[in-house]
Amino acid sequence: MMASIKIEIDDIGPVLFEKSKRAKRLNITIKPFKGVRVAVPHGVSFKEGKKFVYTKTGWIQKHLGRMKELELQRKKMPENSKPIDKASARKKLVDRLEVLAENNGFKYNRVFIKNQKTRWGSCSSKNNINLNTKLVNLPDELMDYVLLHELVHTKVKNHSKRFWAELDKLVGNAKTKDKELGKYGVGLF
Repeated sequence: MMASIKIEIDDIGPVLFEKSKRAKRLNITIKPFKGVRVAVPHGVSFKEGKKFVYTKTGWIQKHLGRMKELELQRKKMPENSKPIDKASARKKLVDRLEVLAENNGFKYNRVFIKNQKTRWGSCSSKNNINLNTKLVNLPDELMDYVLLHELVHTKVKNHSKRFWAELDKLVGNAKTKDKELGKYGVGLF
């Protein structure tokens, strides 16, 4: 039995169907530069997977449009957005986080630098800050925005009005910066 097959689907284009031991149901993912992938659980045929894709054509087209936008944005990104080694990223991010924390009166516990697929950063209940190595590929203003976003979480643990007001005091128009950050999807780097 084949483990994967690529099928051309009308109004969508090529779709990769892959057998997956972990999949419990048919699952569609769409990624920039990789396209549409369908995880097909064992016991389900590729033919059934194809039928499933046809039922989701509208959803797939909508998300493919968004992926094409992200791909174009990625192609327009400056050359300095190439991969950077983790040690360099760690130094840059930790140094900048320390400066921003000290200048703005924040205290955090520990900082972890990770290569994450879906998040730019996070702050735990113990005020440990996790930062994505890919942050160093963002424009400095947006990198600072993410660092300050996580530092504000050391005081406000949610995304309430209070959180956004605190962040606005530091960066001005926080919601606008958040939308701008969304143009640089984490998965694009």
